[in-house]
Amino acid sequence: MDSNGRASGRIVSIDRMRGFSLLGIFLVNMISFHSPYFYIDPETWWEGNINLFTYRFIDVLIQASFYPLFAMLFGYGLVILRERILDKGLKFTPLAVRRLSLLLLIGCIHAFFIWEGDILITYAVCGFAFLLFLGWSAKRLMIAGLAIYIVPNLLLVLMLGAASAVDGGAEFSMYDGQAAEQAINVYRTGSFAEVTEQRMTEWYKNNNLMGLFFYLITILPLFMFGAGAAKMRLFEKVHRNKKKIRTYAAALSILGLLIKSIPYLYGRTLMTDYAQDIFGGAMLAMAYALIIALLSEHRKMDRVLYPLEAAGRLSISNYLFQSIFSTMIFYSYGLGYYGDVSIFAGTMLALAIYASQLAVSSWWVKRFYYGPVEWLWRSGTYLKKQRFKKGAA
Repeated sequence: MDSNGRASGRIVSIDRMRGFSLLGIFLVNMISFHSPYFYIDPETWWEGNINLFTYRFIDVLIQASFYPLFAMLFGYGLVILRERILDKGLKFTPLAVRRLSLLLLIGCIHAFFIWEGDILITYAVCGFAFLLFLGWSAKRLMIAGLAIYIVPNLLLVLMLGAASAVDGGAEFSMYDGQAAEQAINVYRTGSFAEVTEQRMTEWYKNNNLMGLFFYLITILPLFMFGAGAAKMRLFEKVHRNKKKIRTYAAALSILGLLIKSIPYLYGRTLMTDYAQDIFGGAMLAMAYALIIALLSEHRKMDRVLYPLEAAGRLSISNYLFQSIFSTMIFYSYGLGYYGDVSIFAGTMLALAIYASQLAVSSWWVKRFYYGPVEWLWRSGTYLKKQRFKKGAA
């Protein structure tokens, strides 16, 4: 069996991609954990060249490139799950509805009681819509996904370009000093009730009807791309198409980096900022996936990539732990360091926490079948208590 093939019913390269995406998502989320990221100008908020370099590094190579990767993997995984359920002669739709409903519940707990930047609610809501398309062929999924992603987002880019032209090409800024100060005061010194109120207010700003429209033209088609790739057995047939995949990976990397660099080459406007994330971010996400798939073809890389694989098998548990641990460091009911940490220091902290997650995950998967949240999710999905500890009777 090739390195990317199924081992014990799993596709190891997919787990490695999930583990890698956890790093990128955490590095971006960490900025919001410790600072009022959405209300500030990150180019000037922190002093020093090291902070400016750190922000630009994250902005070009990481920002908006890892949630698309995670979304595509979600679509890929749902196709694999559907095939396994149907092979067992079971009905998929009731099981999928339970699975997504539980994910929605986990997301609500996360968003409303831990951190407002939750992605699980979005995945669950878009997942319900995605069930309508899951039976489509790979070709149909890819074509529909491209149409839903490119057409409305390209129109938005053009509209934002027109708005920028009318505005005289003014640079894009979301800076809101009053909102930033309020966030710092509440998260650093507020009561749990005040923090919760602030959290829910910020969550709604990004998850209203306009937010839902945005998710349906970004997350849903990304699910479709992943599902189409799954039906093509893309990551199980890498060994047959190495040359072609290398070409695609190189092209997507170059084009993605060029688009991600547009705001720094031509100035940051509404148009360039949106195009950078929507088109450049998605291309880099695909490039990262293909690069990991290619690396996974080499047996000598198994030992190097194993920690990523282990972390990926516990992806939801690790994702939630990142939020819990970080908010306990920065929020008032923890150590209260919100607003006191630079982006460089926050990034170093995120890397240290992630490294510890790799170590713990590698230890965990040797002793347990699932992560704690994955076990609860799976048990609820199948309405049956699942095996947990390896070697237990």
